[in-house]
Amino acid sequence: MIRSGCVRVNDAHTKPSHQLKTGDQVSLTVPKPSTLELVPEEVPFSVVFEDAWVIVLCKPPGIVVHPAPGHLSGTLVHGLLKHCGDLSGIGGTLRPGIVHRLDKDTSGLMVVAKNDMAHQALAQQFKNGTIKKEYIALTYGIISHESGRIDLPISRHPVRRKKMAVTKSGGRNALTLWKKIADCKEGFSLLSVTIKTGRTHQIRVHFSHLGHPLVGDTVYGRGPDALKRRFLKQNPALVAAVKRQMLHAARIGFVHPKEKIYMEFESTFPEDMLQVLTALNINVHFPLNKCLT
Repeated sequence: MIRSGCVRVNDAHTKPSHQLKTGDQVSLTVPKPSTLELVPEEVPFSVVFEDAWVIVLCKPPGIVVHPAPGHLSGTLVHGLLKHCGDLSGIGGTLRPGIVHRLDKDTSGLMVVAKNDMAHQALAQQFKNGTIKKEYIALTYGIISHESGRIDLPISRHPVRRKKMAVTKSGGRNALTLWKKIADCKEGFSLLSVTIKTGRTHQIRVHFSHLGHPLVGDTVYGRGPDALKRRFLKQNPALVAAVKRQMLHAARIGFVHPKEKIYMEFESTFPEDMLQVLTALNINVHFPLNKCLT
């Protein structure tokens, strides 16, 4: 808004970097909101379960869940509208049916509400912490313990506002439970991770704070370039396979909004993560052990 001239200081246009001084007069002209009609599009995802109330789907990596600045087309919501024609309106015009999210480069299972009653019921389960969400994460470093819990609050990074960070005060509580599935001599650990809270980037932030960032995470970790510098000669298959953070939502469980029965679904690895584990000689067999509690 500043760049577009909607904000003036002492009746003059200015830059976002302008430092205000005592006595400055700031005026703001709020532009009229632009209308955005979502046009259904073909977007890749696989349906695991569907009825008149919910859709359980597996989101591939690289797909944004709902429209946002810079991502006004090609999102999961566009694909859902193409698939089923209508969704719960509680989430608003840009987030119909969406009761939770996965990061763009996180793959795996999501549940979507098809009507408002389902949306309310699922949202309440998320609020109560009764939704089961289990992830598989590949981290740098061989973690010495076999299991653990990370109970550290998370808030917006004080300087880099697009990032989240562990904070000593003022953050929202965040609880992550984990157990080790495997590790390998190259210096990586494969973990089963269950989150009891749904903070933005929670798993990525917590393990980065512990010094074990997710492999491939360019925001909270070392990104694919770090692998290239270290493993390009000794394990080129690993370097070629890592294009994003190695995080997959492998299991989700919830009580069906109408039938009131507990339902649980599991997803195997997407192709890229399977290639990474193969390059590291890590074998994971499905079905996995039950979720951590």
